Amino acid sequence: MRLTRSMCTIAECAPGGDGPATARPRLVKIAVVGGSGVGKTALVVRFLTRRFIGDYERNAGNLYSRHIQVDGEMLAIQVQDTPGVQIHEHSLDCNEQLNRCIRWADALVIVFSITDYKSFELLSHLYHHVRQLHPGNMVPVVIVANKADLLHIKEVEPQQGLQLANMLGCTFYEVSVSENYNNVFNAFHLLCKEVNKQQITSTPERRRTSLIPRPKSPNMQDLKRRFKQALSAKVRTVTSV
Repeated sequence: MRLTRSMCTIAECAPGGDGPATARPRLVKIAVVGGSGVGKTALVVRFLTRRFIGDYERNAGNLYSRHIQVDGEMLAIQVQDTPGVQIHEHSLDCNEQLNRCIRWADALVIVFSITDYKSFELLSHLYHHVRQLHPGNMVPVVIVANKADLLHIKEVEPQQGLQLANMLGCTFYEVSVSENYNNVFNAFHLLCKEVNKQQITSTPERRRTSLIPRPKSPNMQDLKRRFKQALSAKVRTVTSV
């Protein structure tokens, strides 16, 4: 069963559906990190289903999987939700589970809430922690400011998030998960495109490596050597006669 969305660049397919079967879809792994209560789970579910659910149980790190089509190519998307992060004595309180999720990911979404200044303060700490776990600096990161509809209780101005994102070299999106799907889609879509582009770029190198001739079988080489010896002996015999 295939459900085509109204946006022409993306379609959602149930695993095992009638999507393209000629090749295995390229896998894109995205981790969503941020402070507690910023709306990480709601963001993930909104992206994958277009639906908003207001209340969630505190998650223990759920993994969501979907097959979607991005700009005409089928991709297998895995999105890892993560428990909330806190600062403990001026350093991040990151357990090994979170570190494994960050190392696992091809791309990351760092989320904060405009109604929670402490979640905004986590941003730069989380970003530098991600770079420590991915020292090659190749992993794309998007910063998302959630709860943009709650202007009456905001503690962070949109310009603050944009300035910090620019300083860190990240793309910035301000979203309201409860009211609007478009910017949620745009944030994940950008990461999917970046990861897909990186994977396509690295593919020719892997192909060249796979085309290096394998060492010939010793038995085959020995057989050819014996054949040449027998042929030489026959030529010598004919010449002597």
